[in-house]
Amino acid sequence: MKKLILFLVTMLAADSIKADEGMWTLYNLPTAVFETMKSEGFELTYDQLYNGDEALKNCVVNFGDFCSGVVVSPDGLVFTNHHCGFEAIRSHSTVEHDYMLNGFVSKSYEEELPNKRLFVSFMVDQRDITDYLDSLGINKLKPSEVSHFVDSIENVMLKEVEKKDSTLRLEIKPFYEGNKYYATTYRDYEDVRLVFAVPKSMGKFGGETDNWMWPRQTCDFSVFRIYVDPKTGGPAKYSKDNVPYHPKRWAKVSMDGYVPGSYSMTIGYPGSTSRYLSSYGIRERRDASNTPRYQTREIKQDIMIRHMRADEAVRIKYDSKYASSSNYWKNSIGMNKCIDSIGLIQQKADFEQKIRHFQDSTGYLKGQLDFDVLARLYQKRFNARRAMTYYYETFGYNDELTRRASRAQYGAALKGPKDKPNKQYIEFKDNSDTWDEATDREILAALMKNYREKVEAKYLPSFYQTVDQKFGGDYERYVTWLYEKSSLMKNGKKLYINKKSFQKDPAYQYGISLLEVMGDIRADLAKVSDSIDVQEKYLCAAKLRMEEDLPNYSDANFTMRLSYGQVGEYLLAGKPSGYYTTAESLLVKMNQGDKIVDYEVEPIMKELMGAQDFAPYTDKTTGKMQLCFLSNNDITGGNSGSPMFNGKGELIGLAFDGNWDSLSSDIFFDSQLARCIGVDIRFVVMMMDRWGHADRLIEELGVKKSLSK
Repeated sequence: MKKLILFLVTMLAADSIKADEGMWTLYNLPTAVFETMKSEGFELTYDQLYNGDEALKNCVVNFGDFCSGVVVSPDGLVFTNHHCGFEAIRSHSTVEHDYMLNGFVSKSYEEELPNKRLFVSFMVDQRDITDYLDSLGINKLKPSEVSHFVDSIENVMLKEVEKKDSTLRLEIKPFYEGNKYYATTYRDYEDVRLVFAVPKSMGKFGGETDNWMWPRQTCDFSVFRIYVDPKTGGPAKYSKDNVPYHPKRWAKVSMDGYVPGSYSMTIGYPGSTSRYLSSYGIRERRDASNTPRYQTREIKQDIMIRHMRADEAVRIKYDSKYASSSNYWKNSIGMNKCIDSIGLIQQKADFEQKIRHFQDSTGYLKGQLDFDVLARLYQKRFNARRAMTYYYETFGYNDELTRRASRAQYGAALKGPKDKPNKQYIEFKDNSDTWDEATDREILAALMKNYREKVEAKYLPSFYQTVDQKFGGDYERYVTWLYEKSSLMKNGKKLYINKKSFQKDPAYQYGISLLEVMGDIRADLAKVSDSIDVQEKYLCAAKLRMEEDLPNYSDANFTMRLSYGQVGEYLLAGKPSGYYTTAESLLVKMNQGDKIVDYEVEPIMKELMGAQDFAPYTDKTTGKMQLCFLSNNDITGGNSGSPMFNGKGELIGLAFDGNWDSLSSDIFFDSQLARCIGVDIRFVVMMMDRWGHADRLIEELGVKKSLSK
């Protein structure tokens, strides 16, 4: 009977499931968009969504300036993804107490772990200041001057905000390719503590085998708590005397589940999209950014994983680095595949032809937006852009020596008397708990060789001459020499930067050569990048004018955005994908752990997922323990950890990934294929309960009380 009911529900909902593209700013949400949200099942008023202390948006946080999260309790518990908490979990891990491998469960407030440099931000206010900046002359400036101008205005406005409330922070960002500017005010909380984490085997189940893929069974969540000043109840730096944060609004955890067509909404902080980008820009991204990125990272990751599997201490040091690198390695591969498979460059070119016709018929931006000029500019920039990608992927802080060599050139805080240059020095602390010399040396040597093979000679740093002349082209010998001879690798040593002996240091000279070639690449980019930016800005303006009767959202820029849609499947290789996964499907993969390392789990996990009864966490419609599910919400990087709400504004899951079939969605939203993968909140609570025995946290969520009714 249950199967018949589910079939009928699925069939009835199938025709109504459609993708609602858009990453919408909340403060000026178009009326047409809000009316569509309501027609699809959203039950709150606009004020309940955005305005006032108890608005839904007030429980959503910017997590660490790289992810999203949601406050889920009256005592400041925050849910985000496991991979968002990865570095915090890793930083507390040792071989003796490996929280990454074994998970972490705090039994009291006192056991919750503080984290350096981790914070969460709440958006307080947002407003359009385009007209204000226009009145100050922003449109009379060269593109290269705009950033400095905006920074100066931001500083003035920030001081005004801080006078009223010292806990606030303001930032100005461009929207619609610089055709608009919004000022956003935030309140930051700096005392954020780790509360709960499942073992990596579950929090990152499937690893790179399943990354960006469907079906998924990953229990991708971790739990933190915000702490505040006990006297003011406001933000404070870490102190053992701080107390849990008591928000006026938190998200209620729902155990009611969903069916195909159920309303689903994410609110979070998507990082970056480029959907207004020209066909020429897409070609550059495919060939000059994505291809060099995945080619270089593959070399680095092969070395990392070999060392990680050989030594547990190395694994702990590199777990987070490997995960971060591999995520966009696979993303770049998938994006290029999608760009080609759907003919995206030609689609964009066809749309640009429509804009040409619009220009011809209206005269809008005639003589300013010029597609032929844009094509020539991108062609002129291509080699420099490609070299820049290879440069960052090779020398962009992949190894400790390059990090220190770069900091010695710029970025390191000088110590000593300012009026006595010869007494000024830099000093590097012992950070050996974050890197391994053998691993870093092998990575640097391999990437140096690859860089030379891929980049034209004009962009080769001068140290390659030393490699050839002194070491016979042997990169490993050269790198070994750098690590052994450089004073930069001596922890706690005062390095007097203006002394001739230091300036002859081999790693210092290596850093100079990197700085010089970076200058060459930037100079070549600067010759055309301003002109490209102007043309892309005009292109966006033309699209907005041509479609002025339609609501248009701005590209993501790590400001709060709303996305709405429905729970639902898609066609995967011509067959229905299914809209959820089950405990049984997870157990099948677990049993392949002897063949696929990404499916290895502890015996207790097999026991838990092989249970005969998951009540009260089973779905009422399917009778299954549902783990992950699909919706057509519009997301990108930065949305990780975003709450997934039902129509009542209740929490049904946490967004953690997109699907392989739509990895071009950063530049084109495919309504047929684009899907958001979320971890079911019932899977989250089940693991907190049956694995973590975290009764105090489940009670704090209000779940036990609701289930006992």
